[in-house]
Amino acid sequence: MRVLIADDDVTSRLVLNAMVSSFGHECLVASDGKTAWDLLTTERIDVLLSDWMMPGIDGPDLCRRVRGRLGDSYVYVVLITGLDQPERVLEGMNAGADDYLVKPVDRFTMQARLVAAERVTVLQRQVADFRTQLEEANLELRSQSLTDALTGLGNRRRMEEDLARAHARALRLDRSYGVALFDIDHFKLYNDNYGHLAGDDALREVAHCLDGAVRAGESVYRYGGEEFLLLLPECNIDEVVLATVRICQAVSSAALPHEARPTPPHLVTLSAGVSCREEGSSLSAPDLLRRADKALYQAKSAGRNRVHVAPSGAFS
Repeated sequence: MRVLIADDDVTSRLVLNAMVSSFGHECLVASDGKTAWDLLTTERIDVLLSDWMMPGIDGPDLCRRVRGRLGDSYVYVVLITGLDQPERVLEGMNAGADDYLVKPVDRFTMQARLVAAERVTVLQRQVADFRTQLEEANLELRSQSLTDALTGLGNRRRMEEDLARAHARALRLDRSYGVALFDIDHFKLYNDNYGHLAGDDALREVAHCLDGAVRAGESVYRYGGEEFLLLLPECNIDEVVLATVRICQAVSSAALPHEARPTPPHLVTLSAGVSCREEGSSLSAPDLLRRADKALYQAKSAGRNRVHVAPSGAFS
């Protein structure tokens, strides 16, 4: 263990240092409370052996600082005093000390305190490690809960959370943002012709194309079934359209065969509906999605493999 000895008396420091070192522990020393506190905040300290009475910061005050300001880093604190008074022991414990010693300190008592300290510090490290592992596991579980298992994209829940944040920011700063809703053309015919396992592969391929085509600041999600959604913060309608066309072209360029398609090209393509909240707009996030969905329906009705903008306009 790393043991910090804080005592303003030179003789006491030397005696304690020699005693603790003889038990195989690494020792650091401080001649006053301020120096001890500086070491506590810059070094890894397992055990603090602190004299009760020191200039500047005394032992109990050092205890309170250790318990109040060092966060998850647990330091086992033993207060050493020449005042063999029960009320002082309780005062030290209430200040945050784990144990106490009365001067003059003998080797057996010191060794017993350090054995107890080592057990507690090991346990505290195990608890801290377990807490870290638990936090990491919780983060992983949350990430999984926000990820579509089939495609690896953000799922509907993540989309709703990100869309709510984008809308709140747009309202707060009076900014614009846009969405595009995509649908794989004739996907039912694709499944009927190639089978559902091949359909899952196609969904993964399309998701890979979308993920590779998005740029910094843009986010893409699996909206549900064969539908995907693109979210673009702080952009105008022209920028949303350009991003949407770029993604549709990325899927077309992948040239995934779709022989069951009733009209050319016999490849997997996307139809898309675009909607944008302009500055000063009273549209809600659900309003924006409804408009994008309506524009998507228009794109499919007009022959598919195209982009429509709410409430009108078409880009092939």
